[in-house]
Amino acid sequence: MAQQVEYVKVAQTLPGKLLKFFARYPPILRSAISQHDAATSSIAASLESPSPNPNADHNTESRIQTSLAPSNHPNPFRFHKHPETGRWHDPVYSLRRQADLVKLAKANGVEDLLPYTTKGSEEGRKRREEQGLRVKGTGVGQRVKGKAWERTMKSRLEKRKQAMLGMPTLVQQWKQLGHGRGWKKFPK
Repeated sequence: MAQQVEYVKVAQTLPGKLLKFFARYPPILRSAISQHDAATSSIAASLESPSPNPNADHNTESRIQTSLAPSNHPNPFRFHKHPETGRWHDPVYSLRRQADLVKLAKANGVEDLLPYTTKGSEEGRKRREEQGLRVKGTGVGQRVKGKAWERTMKSRLEKRKQAMLGMPTLVQQWKQLGHGRGWKKFPK
């Protein structure tokens, strides 16, 4: 009873989008469905093996077959196959809306209650570990290409600094030659 009161308090603090999502796809129901799917797969394996009793009750087989039907609440973040037509249906929530829900859930501390999605924090961490930043030049011993002026800036600044340091001698030479007569070092 105390847990229910606590859950109600947590639910009252959640934003409307998350409340609507959890009302439509309750987290407890999803975990029960995943357990149900695991149980039905073991039943399906036992059905495939030949029955020792040929006069087995057909009622029990039909009940088991109906329990093997896909759940009414598949993961709303993933594609699923329609049980009768065999066609694939799009996810109920687009990737953008999934990301919004994950951000809201993370901010409110209930991200673990969401179904599996590629937009989840855990999945993002896995992807970052596997693929890295995927920006050229951010790896060990690599450099970012940059624009031409960015690549040559360091050498130009160094050349300019050396020219400024050598300026007093250059001015002296200019004056000795007669203010430009016979001067060969005009800038290009």
